[in-house]
Amino acid sequence: MAVYKRNYKPYTGPLTPEWSRLFAIPRVAWKGLFKQRFLTIFYVVCFFYPLGCMVAMYLNHNLNSFISFLPIKIDSLFSVDGSFFLKYTNFQGILAFILTALVGPGLVSPDLTNGALPLYFCRPFSRVEYVVGKLLVLGGLLSYITWIPGLMLYGLEGSLAGWDWFVANAWLAWSTFVVSIVWILFLSMMALALSAWVRWKIVAGALMLVVFFMGAGIGATINNVMHTESGGYLDAGSNLERIAQAMYAIELPAEGLTLTDSLSAIGAMIAIFVFLLMRKVKAYEVVRS
Repeated sequence: MAVYKRNYKPYTGPLTPEWSRLFAIPRVAWKGLFKQRFLTIFYVVCFFYPLGCMVAMYLNHNLNSFISFLPIKIDSLFSVDGSFFLKYTNFQGILAFILTALVGPGLVSPDLTNGALPLYFCRPFSRVEYVVGKLLVLGGLLSYITWIPGLMLYGLEGSLAGWDWFVANAWLAWSTFVVSIVWILFLSMMALALSAWVRWKIVAGALMLVVFFMGAGIGATINNVMHTESGGYLDAGSNLERIAQAMYAIELPAEGLTLTDSLSAIGAMIAIFVFLLMRKVKAYEVVRS
């Protein structure tokens, strides 16, 4: 509209609350992601193991009713303790890694490639809100396959084993939540940082494998050559495993880093990912010729 006509008027309709504006990013992203058939099928597969655990828990407490025709009685097949939930979080963590490798590399790179960031930041939308909105895309997807089913498993076992077990093992629910959140935060920030610096989705997904497996290999090489344990700081998978073992009250191996060292290593990696991401997330980019 030509300015000289002066027929334009400012928007006078209802405004979206500032705190909820960042939720527009995951809402739109989820709609697009679940239009992909392979991703939808894989996401459904991610729920099979939690469902299997629920069935196993039920049979663990009701097996005698199924074998009542046999002259034997079985108290239980397995114990639902820290080891049980450690196996659960490790298995779902692997699925979360694969899901992040499929989804994460395509979250930031299209905005950078197509010059969309100025369109975000010309509105009342900050860089932090942009990053948190992208983080919620992965955080929401991964939560539904990690800590949410984990808390459901804890609740199911509590209903089957009784109130005393529920109260005495409340720490299992807290540990499952914390371990899952650490996994989600690490994987999400790694994927977003790689998506911002590597414009090719396949390459960014491959670099996630490099961070995990090559870091472990380089760390092991450093330990063997230098006769030290410092190389363990580069092994993200081992450090995440140690954090999980400590949370589930499982004794840590004598060799390797301590729990404090593992926490420091994961915290430092997340900080590096945040720094790399924020270097790229800005309204303009200076290109030197």
